[in-house]
Amino acid sequence: MQKLRNDELGRPSLNDYKEQEKLPFVLVLDNVRSALNVGSIFRTADAFAAKAIYLCGIAAIPPNKDILKTALGATESVFWKYFETTDLAVESLKKDGYCIVAIEQVTTSILLQDFQLKDQPIALILGHEMDGVHQDIINLCDYCIEIPQQGIKHSINVAVCAGIICWEFYQKNEKRKRANG
Repeated sequence: MQKLRNDELGRPSLNDYKEQEKLPFVLVLDNVRSALNVGSIFRTADAFAAKAIYLCGIAAIPPNKDILKTALGATESVFWKYFETTDLAVESLKKDGYCIVAIEQVTTSILLQDFQLKDQPIALILGHEMDGVHQDIINLCDYCIEIPQQGIKHSINVAVCAGIICWEFYQKNEKRKRANG
Protein backbone atom coordinates (compact mmCIF):
# COMPACT_ATOMS: atom_id res chain seq x y z
CA MET A 1 0.00 0.00 0.00
CA GLN A 2 1.42 3.37 -1.06
CA LYS A 3 0.02 6.77 -0.20
CA LEU A 4 -0.94 8.72 -3.32
CA ARG A 5 0.65 12.05 -4.11
CA ASN A 6 -1.68 14.99 -4.77
CA ASP A 7 -0.94 14.83 -8.51
CA GLU A 8 -2.10 11.17 -8.54
CA LEU A 9 -5.53 11.86 -7.07
CA GLY A 10 -7.22 12.81 -10.34
CA ARG A 11 -8.68 16.01 -8.96
CA PRO A 12 -10.38 18.36 -11.41
CA SER A 13 -8.98 21.81 -12.08
CA LEU A 14 -10.77 24.74 -10.44
CA ASN A 15 -12.49 25.59 -13.74
CA ASP A 16 -13.52 21.96 -14.34
CA TYR A 17 -14.84 21.71 -10.78
CA LYS A 18 -16.93 24.85 -11.21
CA GLU A 19 -18.44 23.35 -14.38
CA GLN A 20 -19.13 19.85 -13.05
CA GLU A 21 -22.56 18.78 -11.87
CA LYS A 22 -23.16 19.53 -8.20
CA LEU A 23 -25.20 17.59 -5.68
CA PRO A 24 -28.72 19.01 -5.36
CA PHE A 25 -28.27 20.51 -1.90
CA VAL A 26 -27.33 23.83 -0.36
CA LEU A 27 -25.85 24.20 3.12
CA VAL A 28 -27.42 27.11 5.00
CA LEU A 29 -25.44 28.33 8.01
CA ASP A 30 -27.84 29.88 10.53
CA ASN A 31 -25.65 32.27 12.52
CA VAL A 32 -22.66 29.91 12.77
CA ARG A 33 -20.28 32.07 14.82
CA SER A 34 -16.90 30.37 14.37
CA ALA A 35 -15.08 31.33 11.20
CA LEU A 36 -12.99 28.16 11.64
CA ASN A 37 -16.18 26.08 11.50
CA VAL A 38 -17.35 28.03 8.44
CA GLY A 39 -14.03 27.27 6.71
CA SER A 40 -14.29 23.58 7.57
CA ILE A 41 -17.80 23.49 6.13
CA PHE A 42 -16.51 25.09 2.91
CA ARG A 43 -13.94 22.32 2.64
CA THR A 44 -16.59 19.63 3.21
CA ALA A 45 -18.92 21.26 0.67
CA ASP A 46 -16.09 21.16 -1.87
CA ALA A 47 -15.34 17.49 -1.14
CA PHE A 48 -18.94 16.44 -1.78
CA ALA A 49 -19.68 18.97 -4.55
CA ALA A 50 -22.51 20.72 -2.74
CA LYS A 51 -24.34 23.22 -4.90
CA ALA A 52 -23.68 26.16 -2.54
CA ILE A 53 -23.27 27.52 0.96
CA TYR A 54 -25.53 30.29 2.19
CA LEU A 55 -23.96 32.26 5.05
CA CYS A 56 -26.48 34.00 7.28
CA GLY A 57 -26.50 36.54 10.09
CA ILE A 58 -23.33 36.58 12.19
CA ALA A 59 -21.58 33.95 10.06
CA ALA A 60 -18.20 35.16 8.84
CA ILE A 61 -17.71 35.53 5.11
CA PRO A 62 -14.62 35.07 2.95
CA PRO A 63 -11.90 36.29 2.87
CA ASN A 64 -11.88 36.06 6.68
CA LYS A 65 -8.44 34.71 7.70
CA ASP A 66 -9.88 31.95 9.93
CA ILE A 67 -12.18 30.76 7.14
CA LEU A 68 -9.23 30.67 4.75
CA LYS A 69 -7.13 28.77 7.31
CA THR A 70 -9.52 25.79 7.42
CA ALA A 71 -11.10 26.05 3.96
CA LEU A 72 -7.73 25.51 2.24
CA GLY A 73 -8.92 27.15 -0.99
CA ALA A 74 -12.50 25.85 -0.99
CA THR A 75 -13.85 29.40 -0.87
CA GLU A 76 -12.69 29.64 -4.49
CA SER A 77 -14.45 26.46 -5.64
CA VAL A 78 -17.72 26.50 -3.69
CA PHE A 79 -20.39 29.01 -4.65
CA TRP A 80 -21.48 31.03 -1.62
CA LYS A 81 -23.87 33.84 -0.89
CA TYR A 82 -24.47 35.97 2.20
CA PHE A 83 -27.90 36.80 3.64
CA GLU A 84 -28.46 39.27 6.46
CA THR A 85 -30.90 36.83 8.07
CA THR A 86 -31.55 33.13 7.68
CA ASP A 87 -35.24 33.65 6.98
CA LEU A 88 -34.30 35.67 3.89
CA ALA A 89 -32.17 32.75 2.66
CA VAL A 90 -35.01 30.30 3.33
CA GLU A 91 -37.49 32.54 1.52
CA SER A 92 -35.18 32.68 -1.52
CA LEU A 93 -34.68 28.89 -1.49
CA LYS A 94 -38.43 28.22 -1.20
CA LYS A 95 -39.03 30.44 -4.24
CA ASP A 96 -36.47 28.30 -6.09
CA GLY A 97 -38.34 25.09 -5.18
CA TYR A 98 -36.09 23.78 -2.40
CA CYS A 99 -37.23 21.43 0.34
CA ILE A 100 -36.13 23.12 3.57
CA VAL A 101 -34.58 20.79 6.16
CA ALA A 102 -33.07 21.79 9.51
CA ILE A 103 -30.53 19.57 11.21
CA GLU A 104 -31.97 19.76 14.69
CA GLN A 105 -33.48 17.76 17.52
CA VAL A 106 -37.23 18.49 17.58
CA THR A 107 -40.36 16.58 18.57
CA THR A 108 -40.88 15.36 15.00
CA SER A 109 -37.27 14.82 13.90
CA ILE A 110 -36.60 12.15 11.29
CA LEU A 111 -33.46 10.14 11.96
CA LEU A 112 -30.82 10.88 9.33
CA GLN A 113 -30.69 7.31 8.05
CA ASP A 114 -34.50 7.25 7.65
CA PHE A 115 -34.81 10.49 5.67
CA GLN A 116 -35.75 9.87 2.05
CA LEU A 117 -34.52 12.15 -0.73
CA LYS A 118 -37.21 14.27 -2.30
CA ASP A 119 -37.75 14.99 -5.99
CA GLN A 120 -36.54 18.51 -5.43
CA PRO A 121 -33.30 20.12 -4.32
CA ILE A 122 -32.73 20.31 -0.55
CA ALA A 123 -31.56 23.15 1.66
CA LEU A 124 -29.86 21.79 4.79
CA ILE A 125 -29.84 24.28 7.66
CA LEU A 126 -27.05 24.02 10.23
CA GLY A 127 -27.29 26.10 13.39
CA HIS A 128 -25.32 28.19 15.81
CA GLU A 129 -22.76 26.26 17.86
CA MET A 130 -24.58 26.78 21.18
CA ASP A 131 -28.18 27.57 20.23
CA GLY A 132 -28.64 25.32 17.21
CA VAL A 133 -31.17 26.29 14.55
CA HIS A 134 -33.41 29.07 15.85
CA GLN A 135 -37.06 28.14 16.45
CA ASP A 136 -38.35 30.79 14.03
CA ILE A 137 -36.31 29.10 11.28
CA ILE A 138 -37.51 25.62 12.33
CA ASN A 139 -41.05 26.94 11.87
CA LEU A 140 -40.22 27.61 8.19
CA CYS A 141 -38.88 24.09 7.57
CA ASP A 142 -40.51 21.19 5.79
CA TYR A 143 -38.59 18.65 7.89
CA CYS A 144 -36.03 18.33 10.65
CA ILE A 145 -33.35 15.65 10.58
CA GLU A 146 -31.60 14.38 13.67
CA ILE A 147 -28.27 12.60 13.74
CA PRO A 148 -28.63 9.69 16.18
CA GLN A 149 -26.28 9.96 19.15
CA GLN A 150 -25.47 7.66 22.04
CA GLY A 151 -23.42 9.95 24.29
CA ILE A 152 -24.46 12.29 27.07
CA LYS A 153 -23.81 15.59 25.26
CA HIS A 154 -26.52 15.24 22.56
CA SER A 155 -24.50 17.68 20.50
CA ILE A 156 -22.03 17.48 17.63
CA ASN A 157 -19.73 20.28 16.44
CA VAL A 158 -21.43 22.03 13.51
CA ALA A 159 -18.54 21.36 11.10
CA VAL A 160 -18.50 17.67 12.04
CA CYS A 161 -22.29 17.62 11.67
CA ALA A 162 -21.92 19.07 8.16
CA GLY A 163 -19.49 16.28 7.27
CA ILE A 164 -21.88 13.59 8.49
CA ILE A 165 -24.84 15.14 6.70
CA CYS A 166 -22.95 15.67 3.43
CA TRP A 167 -21.64 12.10 3.44
CA GLU A 168 -25.12 10.69 4.05
CA PHE A 169 -26.69 12.83 1.33
CA TYR A 170 -23.85 11.98 -1.05
CA GLN A 171 -24.50 8.27 -0.48
CA LYS A 172 -28.28 8.66 -0.86
CA ASN A 173 -27.78 10.63 -4.09
CA GLU A 174 -25.37 8.03 -5.50
CA LYS A 175 -27.79 5.22 -4.62
CA ARG A 176 -30.63 7.10 -6.34
CA LYS A 177 -28.49 7.64 -9.48
CA ARG A 178 -27.63 3.92 -9.64
CA ALA A 179 -31.29 2.97 -9.22
CA ASN A 180 -32.36 5.34 -12.00
CA GLY A 181 -29.66 4.04 -14.33
